[in-house]
Amino acid sequence: MANPTEPSGSSTPTEGAPKPGKLTHLGKYRLIKKLGQGGMGEVYLAEDTKLGRNAAVKVLSKQLAGKSDFVQRFNREARAMAKMNHENAVSVYDVDEAHGFHFVAMEFVDGKSMQKWMDELGKLSVGDALHVILRCAEALQVAHNQNMIHRDIKPDNVMLTSKGKVKVADFGLAKATDEDMSMTQSGTGLGTPYYMAPEQARNAKHVDARTDVYALGITLYYFITGKLPFEGGSVLEIITNKEKGLFTPARRLNKEIPERLDLIIDQMIAKDLNVRCKDCSEVIKLLTSVGMENPSLSFIDAPDKVVQTASAPASRANATQVPAARTMATGSAAGRTSAEDAAARTKPVANNEAWIVQYRTPQGKDTIGKFTTQQVLLGLKNGTIDTKSRAKRTAADQFMPIGYFPDFEKYVESRNVKEIADKKAGDMKSIYKDIERQYEWRGWNRWFRNLISGTTGLISLVVWLVFVFGGLFAVIYYRAQIWDSIAGFLNSR
Repeated sequence: MANPTEPSGSSTPTEGAPKPGKLTHLGKYRLIKKLGQGGMGEVYLAEDTKLGRNAAVKVLSKQLAGKSDFVQRFNREARAMAKMNHENAVSVYDVDEAHGFHFVAMEFVDGKSMQKWMDELGKLSVGDALHVILRCAEALQVAHNQNMIHRDIKPDNVMLTSKGKVKVADFGLAKATDEDMSMTQSGTGLGTPYYMAPEQARNAKHVDARTDVYALGITLYYFITGKLPFEGGSVLEIITNKEKGLFTPARRLNKEIPERLDLIIDQMIAKDLNVRCKDCSEVIKLLTSVGMENPSLSFIDAPDKVVQTASAPASRANATQVPAARTMATGSAAGRTSAEDAAARTKPVANNEAWIVQYRTPQGKDTIGKFTTQQVLLGLKNGTIDTKSRAKRTAADQFMPIGYFPDFEKYVESRNVKEIADKKAGDMKSIYKDIERQYEWRGWNRWFRNLISGTTGLISLVVWLVFVFGGLFAVIYYRAQIWDSIAGFLNSR
């Protein structure tokens, strides 16, 4: 084994690495330079000397290493991350201890966080924001299926590679819900206050997938508006504002946000757990139905940047390939660059142009048919084609949500708004019926009470009359005896 105090293969330390005499190796990992420092320790860029690949090595600080509960939490983090097997989550390579240091080696992301991109861009387009959020939701859904909750979703923990691939990082606050949770103390709201769900602030011990949904919703709001929905001068003020649940609708800050997306964000960050989206699969379904996701990130400048949508795995867009061949290989949306995709999406369509539509009939049968633009519009209006349908122009293209195309976007949005309004109207009708039933019951109840009250009064009157007339009758009938009694009493005196 190489001397841990000397750099492997070199007599001079690498720039940014620990100074001579300091630790330069941990197991098989040669520390190259310090990347940063977090609440639990330092992170180094390192080289795996056996496999010849770069890794990010997270080292638990000496102070925390002396505390058994922190060591347990650190190892639990590594185990939780190791369970993750998703292309949009940072992978764990190794977890070990060397020279008294506990460390975990993980995938090195050659890019920067979404927070740094936000610092540079101010805000994202709706399409780019949906692309990032959907990738996060897909990775989180895998984690949730394995009974893990991240609990610290925020732009700092969403990384982008140089080719634009989204990576959810730092499951350091993740917890396995089927493990002992004694190390998580009640009332300790681990996470970041701006993105933390209110129930997590109250009691971090009892949280579920909806906690990550909330943080993801706050992150989406921030991406498309450049602002946070809940702010304050202190942690307590921020949490108090979240408990009130009052914030400026995203659409009011950015008119490019469709009303449907605005409503989805409201549902993601609802303080009432019964109103909030129940899991990330529901989030994915709702956000995909908006039909505005960009297949690749417009602000990433790379010839082979990653192209990925909610319905297709990641691929690389290569500018040197022939577009036609690329389309046949991966489908139109997954094979185009963002510029090509935008041009295809906004291409004017004649009313008689044929569309291939994948839809569900009113009888609940899934089917595929060919329709003209006018027929699709008519179907959307009369309800024979629902808003969750998918469409494409040619057989070589990939099915996309029907609201993705400008020809149908406003009709899909208006239908969605109408459905929400109808649901609310139906709910109000139900409420009115309940109120009406309550009034009917109160009416019957009042009549019965009045009846009882009236009957009681009648009985009292009869008793009173019997007593009065009975007394008079007795006086008249026994008047001789009464008079003799009175006379005898007076004579005796």
